[in-house]
Order: sequence, then structure tokens, then C-alpha cells
Amino acid sequence: MPQQGESGGLHARVLAELGPAIASGGYPPGTVLRIDELEVRYGVSRTVVREAVRVLEAMHLVETRRRVGVTVRRTEEWNVFDPAVIRWRLAGADRPRQLRSLTMLRTAVEPVAAGLAALAATPGQCRELTVLASDMVAAGRAADLGEYLVHDVAFHRVMLRASGNEMFARLGDVVAEVLTGRTEHHVMFTAPDPEAVTLHVRVAEAVRARDAAGAENLMREICVGALRELDILAP
Repeated sequence: MPQQGESGGLHARVLAELGPAIASGGYPPGTVLRIDELEVRYGVSRTVVREAVRVLEAMHLVETRRRVGVTVRRTEEWNVFDPAVIRWRLAGADRPRQLRSLTMLRTAVEPVAAGLAALAATPGQCRELTVLASDMVAAGRAADLGEYLVHDVAFHRVMLRASGNEMFARLGDVVAEVLTGRTEHHVMFTAPDPEAVTLHVRVAEAVRARDAAGAENLMREICVGALRELDILAP
């Protein structure tokens, strides 16, 4: 019988295979997945399969029906804000549409969050944004996409938290997955866009200056630029 750590590793392996298969449409809505068949397919115990299924149920990807089995739910019912679901969908063939949908969400939310941040950010958050923008400049000049991504994700997380709106703050994971997905799946240019880098610096300056209108407009330019980038790289 596997130990707790082994069980956790096995359950993670099942999730890493089954989750993307569902999210990418490999198992269309209405598909019934039988526990005993999943045991055989993944070579794990019933307990491990049930642990993985419970996670998928929490994401609303599947539901367990008595005397039927584990049924894949309609896409409209999925928790599309779950970071794992976003990651799995971005790994599939529907990536361009997903990126566009998520970037449009950013365009609707992040400019408003930036405007609010200019009014509500603490001095510490203003310093964080300034430092992160400076780090983005350095990574951009070095054409280091990996390092740039780290600072870019952190910048947007701080911005959303600094808005003072807990709903916006919770979207930090969503934005992180979008930015990470663009980089990992090469849906961005080989080096950070200098204009986008400069805009991040200007957003940080606007927040520090308590210029709400300026911060909102500049962040909108960043998001609209990301949409334009998708038109070129993921039409």
C-alpha cells in the first residue's frame, strides 16, 4: 500500500494527465469515465483515482453520478478562473482563443485596478512597483524572457493587490497564468517589447504620483498592446 507521500505523487501524476485531457477536449462533455478503467489506465489504486477525481470535481470539470460514473461536465460549468484549468486549456489546441479571452478580461480589469492603485497603494507597494519595473527594464535589455516573466508577474500581482479591491487581488493568479502561458508557449516576441517595458515604468510612476487617470490609461495601453501582439502571433 503506498505511503501518503507516494499517494500524493501518484494523484498528482493522474491529475497532470487526466486534467489536460479533459480541458483540451480529449474527453468531450458527457463522456463517462469509470473509476475501474482509470485505475487500470494509470496503474494506480482506486483511492488515488478518487483523490484526483475530487480535485477535478472541485474545478467543476467533472461530476460523479451514482450508478453512472464520473461524467465530464459542460464547458460552461467549469471553473475557468482556476489557475490549473487555465494552464491546461492554454496547453491545448484552443490556446489562441483562450489567450484572447483571458487578455480581454485583463483589459477590462487591470486598467481600473491601476487607477484604484494610484489612490490606494501604500508607500511600500509604490516602492515595489518601481523596483519591479526597473527589474523589467534590466531583463528586457538582456533579452532574458525567463527573468522578465518573473518580474512581470510580480508587477501585476502587486498592482492588483494595491487596488485595495479583494476581488481584483484574487485575479493575480489568473494574470500570472496568462503571462506564463504566453512565454512558455512562445506566444510573444523573442525579446520583451521595449514599448511595453516603458509603459510599466510609467504606470509605476503614475501610481507613485497618485495620478489615477494616467495609471488607468497607461495600463490600458499595456493590455491593448498584448491584444495586438496576439493578432500577430496567435491569429
